[in-house]
Amino acid sequence: MKKNEIFSGRSIDEAKVKAVESFGVSEEKITFTVIEDVKTGLFGRIKSEAKVQAEYEQPEEVNQTVSAVQTETISNENSEEVSEIKDIPAEKLEICKSFIEKILSNMEIESDVNVQVKDGGILADIDSRGSGAVIGRRGETLDALQYLCSLVVNKGEGDYVRITLDSCGYRDKRAETLKNLAEKIGNKVLKSGRSVVLEPMNPYERRIIHSTVVKIEGVNSKSIGEEPYRKVVIASDNPRRNGRNRRSHDGGKRPYREPRSLDLKTSFEKDYKKPKPEDDINAGLYGKIEL
Repeated sequence: MKKNEIFSGRSIDEAKVKAVESFGVSEEKITFTVIEDVKTGLFGRIKSEAKVQAEYEQPEEVNQTVSAVQTETISNENSEEVSEIKDIPAEKLEICKSFIEKILSNMEIESDVNVQVKDGGILADIDSRGSGAVIGRRGETLDALQYLCSLVVNKGEGDYVRITLDSCGYRDKRAETLKNLAEKIGNKVLKSGRSVVLEPMNPYERRIIHSTVVKIEGVNSKSIGEEPYRKVVIASDNPRRNGRNRRSHDGGKRPYREPRSLDLKTSFEKDYKKPKPEDDINAGLYGKIEL
């Protein structure tokens, strides 16, 4: 099966690295086409990021138990592939560890970094008292460190090695949070029939959302947008039709009413036409004077 996606970055090289990380293969196995180079404005500020189209011919896999639609959806999010690397060089493990230790030292964070081979890649577990600074808001700092570490480890020749950074079990906790979120939103969409768009997530987190939504009957999910703002849309298999007001049974129309007749008389006309004592012909010249 052929994979064809568009990646963006602050440079063409950065966009290519994102494609390599997403596909999980070496750069030599991917065909790149530059769509747009980075554009800078005043003082060198980036106005628009570089975009590249990446194509990769994925070998046929063994039949899976999930349906074809589910398989296609999850594979688009870089589902876990069996790594072609059997033995990871010890040199890359040392590069990974030393790079992380140096970064944390510059951040003045005392920590212990444990590096091991897991699931065909390198897992670096950071044990630190300042785990909040290492993880960041919703794992943004941890993801940034992981990205930089991947650039350093995979620099030069050799097969691509997937790098995963974790600290104090954050990845497992985040995965559990995302699963609960996907179940909650999925059931909400199932009842309301209305689609829900989630916040932008990285490929790993989107993959968790897709794999959870797949288990909810009557609901589907897909990814929209481009990196790094790519997000998941959870939708119902039987979407609700628009154009009907829930407050009434006739589509929101108000009942017809006869228009009111307008009284155009002014207050002056009303006062002027009131009967006055002098208008009475039987009252005499001065009317009746009572003593």
